[in-house]
Amino acid sequence: MNRPMNAGHLGLFGASLIWGFAFVAQRQGMEYMQPLTFNGIRFLLGALSLTPLLWLQKGIFKPLINTKAALIMGLLAGIPLFVAAFFQQLGLKYTTAGNAGFITSLYIVFVPLLSFRSKNQSTRLTWLGVMLALTGLYFLTIFPGASMQAGDLLVLISALFWALHLIILSYLSPKYDFRLLAVSQYLFTAVISLIAGLAFGEPLNASTISEAWIPLLYAGMASVGIGYTLQVIGQRNVRADHAALILSLEAAFAAFGGWLILGETLSPIALMGCLLMLTGMIVSQLRLKFFML
Repeated sequence: MNRPMNAGHLGLFGASLIWGFAFVAQRQGMEYMQPLTFNGIRFLLGALSLTPLLWLQKGIFKPLINTKAALIMGLLAGIPLFVAAFFQQLGLKYTTAGNAGFITSLYIVFVPLLSFRSKNQSTRLTWLGVMLALTGLYFLTIFPGASMQAGDLLVLISALFWALHLIILSYLSPKYDFRLLAVSQYLFTAVISLIAGLAFGEPLNASTISEAWIPLLYAGMASVGIGYTLQVIGQRNVRADHAALILSLEAAFAAFGGWLILGETLSPIALMGCLLMLTGMIVSQLRLKFFML
């Protein structure tokens, strides 16, 4: 018997909706700021939005390890997070929000392929999902009538690092307080992004920040703060494979947001590619015993 939808499912659905529209905000942010500076401020806002959780839960949940060790682990998670966020944000300068959403969501396919733990070994369905997703990517970005943008390739690179980031978190999250882990990795990404932005001559001034305040607030506090919180709440009561399926809707919401707000459109060939990618992402997460190797 199928389990009825619960608050966990709704939380994950909310997270996918927020994250899908975040691609629109990130795309708009590139009209005012450079990638590193935008990410620096975005993740700083995200870290600040999660900081109250540390105080609200203080004394209720005992940390599983000491603060110093948690901060170090946060830095380890922050390295792939910084790289993934940079390539994604840079790619959004040269591709659409819809394309970026679907290509980024390929991390759902890459996770089981990059994970070497026995319980995550690839199944036949995983490989079928990979083939469908890659075929969809071809129709979305390469097939005649579509065109491979430089931004598509950059976002594809980011998807690999998003997958690596999730794998690292799967090792760390059971051992460390999730609030401290989240805040520390976001702070690391913010600081490194801002330092790198200054080193590469990206302007950082009040006027550009004021012009981009709406995309920054949404991409920072809504996408990072609210979206992350909803994901954590949702995954407490929903199986991991079911959670991945719901979160894959992020790609569809990104395409819808790009159409609704930015006026982006998809050709019939590109739309078919999106559908194949979404199907591949769903198939890769199925775990039917009949298909297990």
